[in-house]
Amino acid sequence: MAAGAEGAAGAGSGGLALLGAVPGAPCCPHGPALLFVKTSQGKEEGRRFYACSACRDRKDCKFFQWEDEKVSQTRLAAREEYNRSHQPPCTHKQNVERYKNFVLLPLSKRRFCQECQQLLLPDEWEKHLSHQFLCDISTAQLRSPSQLLYPLENKKTNAQYLFADRSCQFLLDLIISLGFRRVLSVGTPRLHEMIQSKALQEENFRVRSLLLDIDFRYSQFYTEDEFCHYNMFNHYFFGGEAAHETCRKFLHEEKDERVIMVADPPFGGLVEALASSFKKLMATWKDTEKGGNKNQEMPMFWIFPYFFESRILEFFPSFSMMDYQVDYDNHALYKHGKTGRRQSPVRIFTNLSPSVIVLPAEEGYRFCAICQRYVSSGNHHCEICNSCTSKDGRRWKHCVLCKKCVKPSWFHCNKCNCCALENHTCEKIDVGCFVCGKAGHKRSTCPSLSCTRTSRQAGKGRKQKQKTLKTLKRAKVGVCNRWAMKHAVFSRRKMKKKKKDETT
Repeated sequence: MAAGAEGAAGAGSGGLALLGAVPGAPCCPHGPALLFVKTSQGKEEGRRFYACSACRDRKDCKFFQWEDEKVSQTRLAAREEYNRSHQPPCTHKQNVERYKNFVLLPLSKRRFCQECQQLLLPDEWEKHLSHQFLCDISTAQLRSPSQLLYPLENKKTNAQYLFADRSCQFLLDLIISLGFRRVLSVGTPRLHEMIQSKALQEENFRVRSLLLDIDFRYSQFYTEDEFCHYNMFNHYFFGGEAAHETCRKFLHEEKDERVIMVADPPFGGLVEALASSFKKLMATWKDTEKGGNKNQEMPMFWIFPYFFESRILEFFPSFSMMDYQVDYDNHALYKHGKTGRRQSPVRIFTNLSPSVIVLPAEEGYRFCAICQRYVSSGNHHCEICNSCTSKDGRRWKHCVLCKKCVKPSWFHCNKCNCCALENHTCEKIDVGCFVCGKAGHKRSTCPSLSCTRTSRQAGKGRKQKQKTLKTLKRAKVGVCNRWAMKHAVFSRRKMKKKKKDETT
């Protein structure tokens, strides 16, 4: 949920629907805003508004604007100035020049400011004297910036969790074994730096990577051909057409240099917005000069929790979920090796054939000959469902009444006519479409949507007419009241004068 979206959701009951990125949308420091609409079940659509694409909390980005709001030139100028003031102090090109000067310094003069998260040149030391900084920055540290920089762990904005070495090495080994030589790393800085580091250390290492990330701090360590400042929620390249062209050139395949995209978005982000951006990146790959791409889909690994499976498949029907558990260094829960419900829920969604995704046998993964894919040790094949049905690594059980496998902690409830937790609230009413109130579809595909919009437009005309009549009525009542008051005052004055004349 975006910044303004979360704030608007608090008033009254209802939901929010993402209408997506639209041409000419207003901008905040994170690029073009996304268009939302507030909806109420069984009622017509509410007012549309723009909100920040990257931030879910208005404390992180205060941008908000109604779609039909008329913004004055003064306010537009103030907004542009605000957006400029919240951009990084240096451009990517300037950071590249700074890095070249930094690596020429002797080890004793290499400093990194921990408070400003910036590489410091000697003439900048004085400005940072009161700050904490690291000294003697080695070449190995410069090659691993994700360990030098503080992770941005604001769950509502960045949620920058970094792959553990186990998962990172597995992904790289898998990419190499599948024959890919170029990796579009979308929000995966640790995988990118592992590829970059190996390319410098190993002469025969042929894999290349381009990092697309919203964290501009990485521009201090990578050239403009290695990093693009990018917002994956609105497909926005902060570097403009030059950065977009860098991405296009990287996606252009040559001979045996096959390309794969690996994306690790914040788990709190809107799946609709992410899917839209990923489809645009896929379209860029498809539009490259190689004619063979026209009827194919760009290979991809989307790293996301398993409970988003239905949402991802809604936008990418060709995807399937692998059983491999992805773990992170700086996340308290998403760790490999834990059992039960404590194990990492993060999985790999891919449009590649599951049979070619070989999972490590030493970690308990095995090949199911019936499903033709690798599964976890606790994922047993159900003969009734004819599938390995477990999603979370535990052994699921088949419910004859539900006609499907369910979690081991669930039991069939005769009142709800489905399986649920033992202490659940019975007879829960399913939330239907926010437009017509019926179940089975969503607002975006509601058959009554066009009728609703027509009636809404007609309703707006009626409301405007009623509003005008009310205004005229209030004005008329006001005139009558003022005339009555004046008449009363005049009458009182006349009576006082008459009494005064009588006494004299």
